[in-house]
Amino acid sequence: MGTFFKQIYRYTHARPYRHNESLWPYVKITRAASGEIVELCYKRQQMPIVHLTDLKGRFNGNILLTATGPSVKNLCLEKFPAMPAMGVNGAYFLHGRVDFQFYVIVDMGFIDQKPEIIHKIINDPYLTLFTTVHGIVKIIDKFCLESVKCRFAVIEDAAFKIYQPKIAIDDLRSAYADNRDAVFAADRQDIAFTHDIRSGIFDAGTVVYWALQILTFLGFKQFFIIGLDMNNFNQPRFYELAENKLPTDLEDKATDWVMPSFRHASDQMKKKNIAIKNLSVTSAISNDIFEKADPDELFK
Repeated sequence: MGTFFKQIYRYTHARPYRHNESLWPYVKITRAASGEIVELCYKRQQMPIVHLTDLKGRFNGNILLTATGPSVKNLCLEKFPAMPAMGVNGAYFLHGRVDFQFYVIVDMGFIDQKPEIIHKIINDPYLTLFTTVHGIVKIIDKFCLESVKCRFAVIEDAAFKIYQPKIAIDDLRSAYADNRDAVFAADRQDIAFTHDIRSGIFDAGTVVYWALQILTFLGFKQFFIIGLDMNNFNQPRFYELAENKLPTDLEDKATDWVMPSFRHASDQMKKKNIAIKNLSVTSAISNDIFEKADPDELFK
């Protein structure tokens, strides 16, 4: 039946709408004037979602952002001061050692290939999981709504919004020209940073870039980042073994897209008086983008 509806959708919608084909007609959404999705119904079931407006600027102070580079294995997390944490992808292996309150997953392949991690994440009643409509649909299909104890916060790729046409890279800047919260890099059409995630989040090939935009929107003022190595791509992530390592294309994107995007994010957050400490001392990200700090010295 799913294939049948996809065929109908393709016949009745132009190619720029193709990213919606697996959702129609099962997903129904309602948007607020701000642009965010405030109601999400999947197969006639109402999804438990928190409104992004209710989270805007609600928080302050320190936040630990946990990426998944190999350097995490060398950290003595017990020396870190108490603070809330945001995790991405497989970082949930640190559950019990850090205080996860927020989580971000936008890689649909991760949901498919690591269901055991997803199951633990959605069973955590203290978590707010930021993910896309496609992510919620995948989770419900795999585990059913009754298995979900966390709260969902719906986020969207600014170029692939639900039931709206795809925005081509060359058209992205003009499409957001009237949005004062979406700031583009001076010399790039494909690099932007938003201060208001309700109108969509800009991608840069890594979930950490999404997380930076979300945390800025939430209101945190001091970010401590672990596992943001951006090198040694052939090595397993801190929670993996060589035999179960998931592939990555970050190395192909690092120089031309990821690093310039992080530089742009750094500039934008400095303008908001947000401080960042990169606690991966061997990170390939330079000090002039995110200042490196040795956590053993910082948290004596």
